[in-house]
Amino acid sequence: MPFKYCTTRNGIEFKVILSGAKLLFIIKFVKNSTFENSYLKTALYIVPIYKLQLLLAMNPDEAILHLHKEPNISRIINSIKIPDFTPSQKIYDDLLESIISQQLSVKVASVIYSRFLNLFPDNYPHPELVNSIEFDQLRKAGLSNQKAGYIQNVASFTLQHNLENKDWQNMSDDDILGFLTQIKGVGPWTVQMLLMFSLGRPDVFPIDDLGIQQGMAKIFGLQESGKALKMKMVELAEPWRPYRTVACRYIWRWKDTA
Repeated sequence: MPFKYCTTRNGIEFKVILSGAKLLFIIKFVKNSTFENSYLKTALYIVPIYKLQLLLAMNPDEAILHLHKEPNISRIINSIKIPDFTPSQKIYDDLLESIISQQLSVKVASVIYSRFLNLFPDNYPHPELVNSIEFDQLRKAGLSNQKAGYIQNVASFTLQHNLENKDWQNMSDDDILGFLTQIKGVGPWTVQMLLMFSLGRPDVFPIDDLGIQQGMAKIFGLQESGKALKMKMVELAEPWRPYRTVACRYIWRWKDTA
């Protein structure tokens, strides 16, 4: 069954039917007394999914209205609040911080990241400097051999592909996922976090995230595990499109406070 989504903005009704990797994007001009010659007009477009996502952007109010249509996530939304945030748009910086903080407490990760930044003259890890710094200096800042290697992999990739000035708006979520996971040490989960919190993409669903798995299992009373659990999660999250990012933020928050 194709996904359907409707919204109205500025007197224009948008009706969307999801079909494979494309969208049938139907725009109707709604009858409105503010128009001198009021009439209905329909236009049909086929556009890539991510173009619609960028059009919708991260609209909190509209996301909440849409998610309230699904009773289980609506109950979670009514019980808690999530903080506002502004996407950083800094993929290179956030990649470095993400790698450094992996498998560490927030406090320890903050200390090591500060030490890492202090290695550089202006407290900023310019990729050319990270790429050329002695391995021992990274180790003395608290990085493991593996993380130090991953950090330099990111710096090399950044120099090669000019990540600091890349136009991410012209890339779909899947394109970005495939592009950044070329870096040794950067996996799908890390890129999904970047899509959600660095770029503010509205419809990311990190199915391998343990918190989301545990949260959805509790919300929906799921008994499945492994592949069967993931298949069920995808099915249950389908009504949340195109705002699965927002739904996941509520699940994380709810799980931590429940």
